[in-house]
Amino acid sequence: MKATLDQLASISIFTQLQPEQLTRLQPHSVVQTYQTGEIISHEGDRLSPRLYALIAGLLRVSKTASNGKETILRTLANGDIFAAPALFGNAIAPATVIAESEVQVLMVDRVALLAAIQENPEIALQMMAVFNQRLQQLHEMVHGLVSERAIVRLARLIQYAAGVPGMQVSQQGICLRQPLSYYEIARSIGITYEECVRLFKQLKPIVSYRRGGKITILDWEGLEAIARGSGN
Repeated sequence: MKATLDQLASISIFTQLQPEQLTRLQPHSVVQTYQTGEIISHEGDRLSPRLYALIAGLLRVSKTASNGKETILRTLANGDIFAAPALFGNAIAPATVIAESEVQVLMVDRVALLAAIQENPEIALQMMAVFNQRLQQLHEMVHGLVSERAIVRLARLIQYAAGVPGMQVSQQGICLRQPLSYYEIARSIGITYEECVRLFKQLKPIVSYRRGGKITILDWEGLEAIARGSGN
């Protein structure tokens, strides 16, 4: 189905566009719904020349090694864009994108997007900022896997997840918007499931982990100290 103006406006790189600019994109946009566990794109697939953006639900982005081991690169939330090679690369999916819940993905044809960028170059700048942030995150992930202790990598992952819009502050602390299972965390920072459980026990005075992957940061300064490598 065609995207609504509100759905287009919810995409992070379109937040500054005027209603008339969104209206021009609308005929070239479509929204598709996927159920939990469905694959939006598989690593190595050829992608249609479109902008891909998540407007509802959660998506998991992962790569699989030749031995079958999965590494989770990131979890996407509402407003996030993904599958950059469809726009500016070889159109080959660099990773597998799977629905973690029922999701809605909004797609905008490349030609219409480029026309919008010509009219409003700020779109391109915002896209560059998103991709630069992800490159930095990937660099930190690789560096951490090589040289940082597992508990430091875990603390940094929790800090990164806390930066996703939509977190809530309660009397107990900072509640992460998106649930993270032991499996997802282990695959994101290169440890086993069992080691992940053990590390959360070590973090108990600083971080609360409840059933369903609900994480609350109880002591932000303590978590920051661990992320710097100076705690625990």
